[in-house]
Amino acid sequence: QVQLVESGGGLVQAGGSLRLSCAASGSIFSIDVMGWYRQAPDKQRELVAAITSGGSASYADSVKGRFTISRDNAKNTVYLQMNSLKPEDTYVYYCNAVVRSGEYSSTTRHWGQGTQVTVSS
Repeated sequence: QVQLVESGGGLVQAGGSLRLSCAASGSIFSIDVMGWYRQAPDKQRELVAAITSGGSASYADSVKGRFTISRDNAKNTVYLQMNSLKPEDTYVYYCNAVVRSGEYSSTTRHWGQGTQVTVSS
């Protein structure tokens, strides 16, 4: 079993910053990719940012230049630094990890429970 525990969401004014964290634990040999998604009610979940174990990062166009994803492989933890927040960044943010439980295992995808980010105007 793999668990992802998120923290760092909350309420912030437009222009402010928040930092999300997500720690993975359990049956983990390695984590290929860690990422953040977001979802509004009755909408599809969308990718915000992702980072490989080697540190290669990718971002949605809507957050480029404002959000930074990073990870600590030793701690199986991924972070999302969100700056210059806008009201349209108001979503539930979900952590995601693509995990191998053994050296030759196939990968499995896991999700955190979600954390609310609300940006007021």
